[in-house]
Amino acid sequence: MEMTISQKIISKATGEKVEPGDIVEVSVDLVMVNDITGPLALETMKEVGIERVWDPDRVVVVLDHQAPANSINSAELHIKMRKFVEKFGIKHFYDVGRGICHQILVEDGFAKPGEIIVGADSHTCTVGALGAFGIGVGSTDAASVILTGKIWLKVPESMKIIIRGNFADFVSPKDLILSIIGDIGADGATYKAVEFTGSTIRKMGISGRLTICNMAVEMGAKTGIIEPDERTLEYLAKIGVSVDDSWLVRSDADAEYCEIKEYDVSELKPMVAIPYRVDNVKPVEEVEGIEVDQVFIGSCTNGRVEDLLDVLRIVKGRKIAKSVRCIVIPASMKEFEKALSMGIISELIRAGCLVYSPTCGPCLGGHLGVLGKNEVAVSTSNRNFIGRMGHKKSKVYLVSPATAAATAVTGKLTDPRRCK
Repeated sequence: MEMTISQKIISKATGEKVEPGDIVEVSVDLVMVNDITGPLALETMKEVGIERVWDPDRVVVVLDHQAPANSINSAELHIKMRKFVEKFGIKHFYDVGRGICHQILVEDGFAKPGEIIVGADSHTCTVGALGAFGIGVGSTDAASVILTGKIWLKVPESMKIIIRGNFADFVSPKDLILSIIGDIGADGATYKAVEFTGSTIRKMGISGRLTICNMAVEMGAKTGIIEPDERTLEYLAKIGVSVDDSWLVRSDADAEYCEIKEYDVSELKPMVAIPYRVDNVKPVEEVEGIEVDQVFIGSCTNGRVEDLLDVLRIVKGRKIAKSVRCIVIPASMKEFEKALSMGIISELIRAGCLVYSPTCGPCLGGHLGVLGKNEVAVSTSNRNFIGRMGHKKSKVYLVSPATAAATAVTGKLTDPRRCK
């Protein structure tokens, strides 16, 4: 039987040919925990009476969710992770302010084509943008991987999504993935390996691919993945990862998929996910005019320089509406530094944006933008569940950076095409 890229990666990690539905023990290339999931993993290790690390060079620890610490409890959790890192000689530790875990895994060269990355965070599928098989797990499974370097895995069926056409002005990969999730549904790809392909993906930069794969989990997928290509190799070379053509693992031409869907982005419009479901998606033009209290631009979904440039197109020369708190948080310190050197940050501040050091913060209602009762937010992040960013009676609308910028300027949900 011909194999998909996901099957090939799992086969390599098991040493034998696999088929969808097989339950296999997989050798993991890297495991990541953060300040929320890491302490729970350590507790599991303590409970089973085994405290060791399978390979200190293959464990990445990132303090990013409630960072800087927003409470005494958060500070204590940070201390616990720092002690763990010191005790076991963990070589890859990212303290407060260095960046969001998924961005770090990509930009610091941890995510490589053909590898299996396990992260104690559901959006670990982000690394699929580079052709890695990224899976999010719970803290107990993460503890098991830290101890053994292995994980039990059911080989997923693969779903192929073919995307063609060119984006219209002010329409982006975020609008595309929102549209796809709206079509497929929150559980339409449950435990599938969703493979994104087509001419649009091949022309898309790494930042856009990261956005696409990041949100694959929002339709139930086990992972989202894009075949590595020359653009992938160029990016890896740029960040100092030595690669060659042997890294270009691809699906076989006759590989079997449980479902194939096709989309053309040529007529795609700016989209919005309406609370309280990520798959409740409509064109912005159909629901614009909703008054907004806060706009959040950032997160592992849309916190890169490319996203901030989309924002700058709209806010430059304008002012953020007085009724809006516009919070901007780059996804990593490297992205922050790039934005600074390009003059983006100063322009955003001049427009009235509040810019903070890298953190997940507002995305999960951690801090730096917690919503109060009945407040409405527009966010470039990936989830809009009840209470996601604060009070249970607050509301979150998910949009692209361009739509977020247009909304920040007008004070109400606005189609960015109106701000040309």
